[in-house]
Amino acid sequence: MSDRTDSAARTRPTLEKAPREIAAMFDGVARKYDLTNDAMTAGYHRRWRTATVAAVDAQRGERVLDIAAGTGFSSEPMADAGVDVVPADFSLGMLREGRQRRPDLAFTAADATALPFADDSFDAVSMSYGLRNVAAYPAALREFWRVTRPGGRLVVLEFSQPTNALARRVYTEYIMRALPAVARRVSSSPDSYVYLAESIRAWPDQRALAEKVREAGWSEVRWRSLTGGIAAIHHGVKPR
Repeated sequence: MSDRTDSAARTRPTLEKAPREIAAMFDGVARKYDLTNDAMTAGYHRRWRTATVAAVDAQRGERVLDIAAGTGFSSEPMADAGVDVVPADFSLGMLREGRQRRPDLAFTAADATALPFADDSFDAVSMSYGLRNVAAYPAALREFWRVTRPGGRLVVLEFSQPTNALARRVYTEYIMRALPAVARRVSSSPDSYVYLAESIRAWPDQRALAEKVREAGWSEVRWRSLTGGIAAIHHGVKPR
């Protein structure tokens, strides 16, 4: 790893979420990203991603954009099922890791707020753990709408807010204290997980995010809380 990347990995982004800082952060954690997620969520992130792939319900021959695909964890099962999936991310480090794992997939560099795809290009757009890291996330939701065909689907997996008040307080303490401590033992860039903990705590709850999805033009908006609301899957449909 170059000195430039090492330096970037030690620079913790702020909640202003400057794109260059966010990209550098993910470049710095790419090599151990999946391992760190296993440690920090006790493996739950794999169950949540599996639930997200099921929610997308992509059929053989459909074209799906998996934005913020990272190393391709969510893209792989769709590709294996005969779906034409395009894993995209704006972290070049993540894309490199993904291409090493699955050179058969068309990993693509892309900014969620300015996608390099034509209007009405995809049957579905899926995003896992990425929307929270986009400063102008309402603009990203509108961009997803633009590239989705009429009748197509949006599925967003993101950390959320526990639905029980007591659990919410306990969880907030965990992500701000225990999560960075765990990251120091397993991550190549533990300081980055301080930002990630802060971003989770500041993220809107399920209902507030659903309203932002509606404002972006999506219809039939609904959500499903996972593991008591620690994460949630939001759905939308582009009107015909």
